Parts: sequence; C-alpha cells; structure tokens
Amino acid sequence: MKIFGNVKIAIRKKILQTGAAMLKKLEWLMARYSPVGNHRFFDPALFPWSGELEANWLAMRRELDQVLAHQGSLPLIQDISKDQISISKDEDWKTFFLYGFGYKSEKNCALCPETTRLIEQVPGMMTAFFSILAPGKHIPEHRGPFKGIIRYHIGLKVPEPKELCRIRVDNETHNWEEGKSLIFDDSYYHEVWNDTNGTRVVLFMDVIRPLPFPLSLINRTIIKIISLSPLIQDARNNQTAWEEKFDQAVGQEHDRQDLIEHA
Repeated sequence: MKIFGNVKIAIRKKILQTGAAMLKKLEWLMARYSPVGNHRFFDPALFPWSGELEANWLAMRRELDQVLAHQGSLPLIQDISKDQISISKDEDWKTFFLYGFGYKSEKNCALCPETTRLIEQVPGMMTAFFSILAPGKHIPEHRGPFKGIIRYHIGLKVPEPKELCRIRVDNETHNWEEGKSLIFDDSYYHEVWNDTNGTRVVLFMDVIRPLPFPLSLINRTIIKIISLSPLIQDARNNQTAWEEKFDQAVGQEHDRQDLIEHA
C-alpha cells in the first residue's frame, strides 16, 4: 500500500510540474503576442476606455463618498477573499465589491449606478471594487498567479503628499493621482505603501488581457475555470453574506436618521 501511495504522490507531482511548465509557456506567448505588449506599467493610451473613466472620476468619487459614510461596516479584503490573509492580516485594507471574477454584486452596484455604468463598458472587465487603504498601510510584496489579467487603478481619494502613496511593480515605482489611471501587470512582484496620514482609495479593476485568437480563447477558458473554483465560490458566498449584514446596518441607520429628522 505504501508503494501505491508513493506512486500517487509521484504522479501528482509530475502533473503539477507539467501544468506549471505549460502555464509558463502560455504566459510567454501572451507576453510575446499581446497587442498591448509586455510591460510593468502600461501607457493608458493603449486602453481607450481609460479616458472615459478619467473623464468621469468625480462622479465615481461622489458615489465613493456615500459608501465611505459607512466605512466602519465595510469588509476587510480577507473577509471576502480568504487567500488575501497572507498579505493583509490587519484591519487596514477594506473593500466595496461591485464585481468579483465576473460575478455582479447587484446590491452594491445599485448603490453606485454611475460607477457601475462606467465599469460595465470596459471590455473584459472581470473584477471591480473600491480598494480602501488606511493611513500607514503597507501591502507586502506579492504577485498575481496568471498573466492573462491586467490590473487597473484610478485614484479616487489620494492623500498628500501623494508621493508617499505609491506602488512598486518589479523595479518601477509610481504614485497614484486623483482622476489618473495606473495600469500594470500584476504577475510581476509588487508592493504598496500609504505612508500618509490619510485614507487612499482607488477603483481597482482586473480586465482580461487583449490577445489574438486562439490565445484569447485559451485565456478566457482558463479564467472561466478559475471563476468556478472553490476559492472564488467561497469569496462569492462571503460577499453575499456581507451584503445581507450591510443592508441591515444601513437600513437601521436610515431608520435612526428618520427618527432624528422627525423628532
């Protein structure tokens, strides 16, 4: 029996090694043939839709301000996505999800209709949320697992001095600016600092990397498989559970406000 057990372990190891080698080759092809190229940070001009977001950033900021009125009730990133606990173990990184890996948060989107309208026009948008970093927060070095996704940020609330609110991707460092896009490849190791006394908020999006056929089909198939994985489904369930609690908290707050106004 021990021999059979060792054989199973060896087969599993071989499968994992083969899969890793195939993924590495696929990522090389993506980097080589993607029409937007292979960069740490991308020129926003490569993504025409980014201009529409920048032109309407104040509308998104207004909806964000309404969300931040309930900041104490917002979930931590690790409350929704458990795998994030390795890079955020404290209470300094909060989120407000609109989309998560293709799944729409209907209730949250209803609270932010203009932001939702804008992100739904983005080709290949898979994930979108307000990423809220407290003063002094540092997100340690980490990397995304797959080059088939490109990450987008637009600054909605960037405290001064903005140079102390920054992100490093491999060997390049940039700071956020309100109303400006930052687009990068998160498959490179990257880390984040908010060394200011204020809260930093960006609209965070993951979009499918532009690719020619058949790489585009392979990429979308892999992303679909990931979206059906237990990890993503657990995050989806956590988000749904939080939404129900948030609805109750906001409803109770509105009831209290009505009582005050009519007292």
